[in-house]
Amino acid sequence: MTAWGLGHVPIKPEFIVLDVGCGGGRTIHRLAEQVSDGKVFGIDYSPASVAASRRTNASFIAAGRVDIREGSVSSLPFPDGMFDVVTAVETHYYWPHLEADAREILRVLKPGGRLAIVAESYKGRRFDAVYRLPMTLLHATYLTVDEHEALLKAAGYSEVTAFEERQKGWICAVGRKA
Repeated sequence: MTAWGLGHVPIKPEFIVLDVGCGGGRTIHRLAEQVSDGKVFGIDYSPASVAASRRTNASFIAAGRVDIREGSVSSLPFPDGMFDVVTAVETHYYWPHLEADAREILRVLKPGGRLAIVAESYKGRRFDAVYRLPMTLLHATYLTVDEHEALLKAAGYSEVTAFEERQKGWICAVGRKA
């Protein structure tokens, strides 16, 4: 799913990329393989996830190509206009203030930069009934395809598009900073 989702945004070797909610670090590892002349940053609010992500990416960290920090999507510890691409794989469900947090990501994107939200849980997906109860019990944000697009537009993104892989139940919502 991650490879499919990342395929919807251009990622060049010289890019500076941020993965929000980096978890165990597999997305960062995949991105670092693509961004050979740039740098990949990861952020997660969980100290355990930060530690796991650092272990997964130890060689890239040692080479100075990856930087993983503890922090929140609500207050990113980066300057305005730093990133070419920001990814969020299976994490936006748990952001404390979804629209404001999407705006915070917009702040750290360079003009023309893109946010890609990649997920396998969204309202209206194939076998949706199986996902609704767990998402409700987890107090997770559970959006339709149209609601993903509306979220990014409301947060100030342009060229917003949501891609679906209906057979697998995946979504990738992409927005660009003007």
